[in-house]
Amino acid sequence: MPVEGDDLVPAAHDNATSPVSGHDGGARLASEGSLDGTPSRPDGARAPRLIRVGSGGPVLELVVGGSWVLADGLTDPASVKEALAVGAAAGKIETLAVRSEGLEQADSALMVYLTAVHDLALAAGVRFDMSGLGPAIAALVTLARAVPERTGTGHEGGAVPPVDQVGWKALAVLREADSQIRFFGELCLSFGRLIRGRARFRWRDVLEILEDAGPRSLLIVTVIAGLIGMILAFIGAVQLRRFGAGIYVADLVGLAMTREMAAVMTGIVIAGKTGAAFAARIGTMQAQEEIDALTSLGLSPIDFLVLPRVIGLALMMPLLYLYACGVGLAGGMLIGTTVLDLSPIEYWQQTQLALHPSQFLIGFGKSVVFGALVAIAGCMRGIRCGRSAAAVGEATTSAVVTAILYIIITDAAFAVLLEIYGL
Repeated sequence: MPVEGDDLVPAAHDNATSPVSGHDGGARLASEGSLDGTPSRPDGARAPRLIRVGSGGPVLELVVGGSWVLADGLTDPASVKEALAVGAAAGKIETLAVRSEGLEQADSALMVYLTAVHDLALAAGVRFDMSGLGPAIAALVTLARAVPERTGTGHEGGAVPPVDQVGWKALAVLREADSQIRFFGELCLSFGRLIRGRARFRWRDVLEILEDAGPRSLLIVTVIAGLIGMILAFIGAVQLRRFGAGIYVADLVGLAMTREMAAVMTGIVIAGKTGAAFAARIGTMQAQEEIDALTSLGLSPIDFLVLPRVIGLALMMPLLYLYACGVGLAGGMLIGTTVLDLSPIEYWQQTQLALHPSQFLIGFGKSVVFGALVAIAGCMRGIRCGRSAAAVGEATTSAVVTAILYIIITDAAFAVLLEIYGL
């Protein structure tokens, strides 16, 4: 006895559609008659959607017919699911056979339905037989099943529990830490090859990086360092002149610029300018498979691309640091002479009393480390970049954030170590 379920699904009749084309957005399968040879309706109206499920021995038969177009909506295979559940539980169903009867029009709506039915058959452990559908429809269903749905391209269904979110975030942090440690390890091996004279790269690239990070960055470093020096002097002047100690603004600006602000702010500026450029350039090479070409030629991407950039920035950052110190001290002097009415000679003499060569050595050492970290962050994000334009943009942004994070963490570590050793 046939088990009836969703026997007739009414279709809208206000959109008379040609069997050959339609505006419902689906891929249309049609001919002058119906898809299985049944004459189409002369008035152009769509036939009702027909679904009939019946069982006979070990075979569960599904009959589809009528008009299957997206304009009439999608159909849930609930009747097939119920029949499969009952038959599979009793061990009576071995095959799900699908055939067409009076099928007049079909587009993606039928493909979605048949794909869902196929999934139900696979889940129930039942063989799926499409021989009764005709070669055209069977081929499309096979094609739809041949390419699995890509993951990560759409919204995931259902809400993720908070505990699961924490777990996934923790795993992502661990994977990121592992990736960064591996990159640092590869860079250390590359420096080992450099010391032994076996690293293969072009020193001309180092000179180009020195030019890009040096003279081309002077303007922005001048603006940032000058403003930082003026801001420090102004804030100090507002507070210190209440106690008649305005002269100590020179000490504040001198110590802050030489020990901290010149190196940190220059590193942040270079991270936004040069570090981002490193990530964009290497990321573009990754997207265009140029890094794969280097590997196929026997060249290490770390040696050829990363090493000259790390060397270049590590050499240029100390020079930019010294320049930023001079500009920052000049900005502080400008505020000291205008707001506090100090003479330039008096201000400069107080600055000399406050500063010791060790202060410059501390900032100098920080700048070397910061330059190397900026280059490492930019190159790491570029090499780990995906192969699309969007991935290059994400790598560029991530390089700047990573470089600034490296600078802040390293500066905090320097502060703790210098306090421990009394410097």
